[in-house]
Amino acid sequence: MKNDSAPKKEKKQKKEKAPAKIVLQEGTTLREFCEQKNIKGKDLIESLSQAGLSINVNDVIDNDLIQPLSQIVGQTLEIKPIEEIVKEKALADEKKIVLRPPVVTVMGHVDHGKTTLLDAIRQSNIAEREFGGITQHIGASQIIHKGKPITFVDTPGHEAFTKLRARGAQVTDIVVLIVAADDGVMPQTKEAISHAKAAGVPIIVAINKIDKAEANLDRVKQQLSKEGLLIEEWGGDTICVEISAKEKKNINELLEMIILLSEVMEIKTNYDVPAQGVVLEARLDPRRGPLASVIVQLGVLRQGQAFVSGICSGKVKAMFDEKGKPVKEAVPSFPVEILGFNEVPLAGDLFQVVDNPEIAERIITYRRSKEQKKEGPARPEKLSLDQLFKQLEEKEKKELALIIKADVQGSVETLKDLIPSLSTEDIKINIIHASTGQITESDVLLASASHAIIIGYNTKAPAKILEVAKEEQVEIRLYRVIYQLIDDLKNALAGMLEPEEKEVYLGRAEIRQIFNIPRVGVVAGCYVLDGKITLNAQARVIRNEEVIYTGKITSLKHLKNNVTEIKKGYECGLVVDKFKEIEKGDIIEAFVIEKEAK
Repeated sequence: MKNDSAPKKEKKQKKEKAPAKIVLQEGTTLREFCEQKNIKGKDLIESLSQAGLSINVNDVIDNDLIQPLSQIVGQTLEIKPIEEIVKEKALADEKKIVLRPPVVTVMGHVDHGKTTLLDAIRQSNIAEREFGGITQHIGASQIIHKGKPITFVDTPGHEAFTKLRARGAQVTDIVVLIVAADDGVMPQTKEAISHAKAAGVPIIVAINKIDKAEANLDRVKQQLSKEGLLIEEWGGDTICVEISAKEKKNINELLEMIILLSEVMEIKTNYDVPAQGVVLEARLDPRRGPLASVIVQLGVLRQGQAFVSGICSGKVKAMFDEKGKPVKEAVPSFPVEILGFNEVPLAGDLFQVVDNPEIAERIITYRRSKEQKKEGPARPEKLSLDQLFKQLEEKEKKELALIIKADVQGSVETLKDLIPSLSTEDIKINIIHASTGQITESDVLLASASHAIIIGYNTKAPAKILEVAKEEQVEIRLYRVIYQLIDDLKNALAGMLEPEEKEVYLGRAEIRQIFNIPRVGVVAGCYVLDGKITLNAQARVIRNEEVIYTGKITSLKHLKNNVTEIKKGYECGLVVDKFKEIEKGDIIEAFVIEKEAK
């Protein structure tokens, strides 16, 4: 190509620039689309009918309609979930962004004092009345410390935390990791650290039971540093508070650290958008019907509003706080139990207010249709070692997340040292959790939420765990020989590398005639000079030795027949996508892009 013709080329390509994308909210009807585009519904129905689609203006636009509609209006269309649209709108308006209270989850090893700490914080005696007593379970509760609210998730433990995250819900802003001063870091402590880190949630350490004679604070801090949590006192950046939940000692200091960290984090919300939240728990009450506990994240939820949640919908008939007291509205970070669902939703589903029940019904119609076509609920695609290159294709720096389980600690340490060394410049191996023992449900849930693979070395996965892994679409690979494990990882990393793109020349054709065909557009009558021209190949339009356009061959005919390939010496009619300004004498140069593994 000639350098002095570059400006002319740019001008031409600018003229052919693709139109902007149109984003449609799920549940949009054809009538609404026509009004948005200022198109007559009758004309659009006729065009769709010619494309073999039978539809009326009140039908909801689904994924089957996107491509034909895009072709008719000449613009790319995309259907987005209403929750995504509301969140983008909320965070785009900087003038209306304010800070919201933090939502905190307490994690730690069994019997290290999770429930006792929540009891001390709320100054109630939940621990004493959990058995036999009647308590109001709405999944979370809110306390006020020096005039500032803090919401605590009532279901402490990393299992519930990660189950929500596996469904795409990020509820927790801060994790309080409770560690007993006498026991120190235990297996579930390590799991909790891994789960919190995988979620990207900051950790505040609460060393509990400092009143006990066996307490050894330095030992606990040393153990924490080995797990990557270096406390501020030792030059790190992890906040650590020494407490006694039983004696309510230093509880205020812990709450002040939570408030301080949340202010540094600047947890944002917007009150002036339709309310959005996350379902924490859901149940079917024998008398009142479906009930769900929701933490509001955006907007203000009010009684009487219509909503959608997953494939459920309803109208807020009543709301209750954690004490069972009716409330009229719920602001961001405030947990409420909601009456008014048409059926029981799933924990982790987003909860979104809509303008009216009709819109809710249309959104649910779209979602149910989408699920039926997928033959089951939509689930995020998980990673398998045999198909790693299909994952993370859009990321510049790729990462392979692994969970390591082995028979003894020596094996764990060996694998933790050896496996990361296999990382390359293009792909980083990240071990998000490593421990001894059999593979557990907690491991599977962490892998599901983090899109990780579980590697077992000289250990087992019980049949029940294999069933959970199948349900969560998590791959478990078991090894008894370390060299086989390493070889598999090396091969997987080679497969993950994006293949190099290589242009392969197909052939050239000369435009000798131009035809304007109704409902088809401009067709180039060509003679193939060499090689071959194929359907769906890329094509350069060359005029006076200058490339004036590059696009896809979307139609190819020989005489009146549709064909996929035309060879040298034959005539054909072809259409280059979105290019009408062809002239006699133009050259069509066909090529394809092939990918070669590195």
